[in-house]
Amino acid sequence: MGNVGRPPKYKSKEEIEEKIEQYFKDCEGHPLTDDKGNQVYNKWGCPVIVDNRPPTVTGLALALGFTSRLDLLRYQGKKEFMNTITRAKSMVEAYAEERLFDKDGSNGARFSLINNFRGWTEKPQTDLDEQEQEERIQGMRLDNAVKRQQVKIEESSSLGDIIEEAYKERDEQT
Repeated sequence: MGNVGRPPKYKSKEEIEEKIEQYFKDCEGHPLTDDKGNQVYNKWGCPVIVDNRPPTVTGLALALGFTSRLDLLRYQGKKEFMNTITRAKSMVEAYAEERLFDKDGSNGARFSLINNFRGWTEKPQTDLDEQEQEERIQGMRLDNAVKRQQVKIEESSSLGDIIEEAYKERDEQT
């Protein structure tokens, strides 16, 4: 029986690296020229660049011939392409991160980073948050232990015995 499934889109990492490089070059755009082929400058003396666009993970996926960014992410799982695609995605992430310092692009950059890259959140988790969570978990365990002990009220001689038993049960769980 022959191979099952679609043949791989790329045979080598060099092949995909070439297309990745071209994608980022295309994103830079090109200088605008007049009818005589002279470069056009704006009123501040900077060259006018046209057809530039921000690099995105979806744009990268489409430039590489994938149908969606999820297809690119699946391809990233292949051992021979993992570092190459991860590096390309990091270049997109770096661009978005740089836009955080640009008042016009900061909202879009923040959205992209939070939704497309690991480790980016609106509110970073702190040690205090972890401590609060642990205290809540301990409190819930104690509450559950007390509730279980309430069933045994008839058998116990005092409330102190019930609470002591609840603490003992909680300590056994941790």
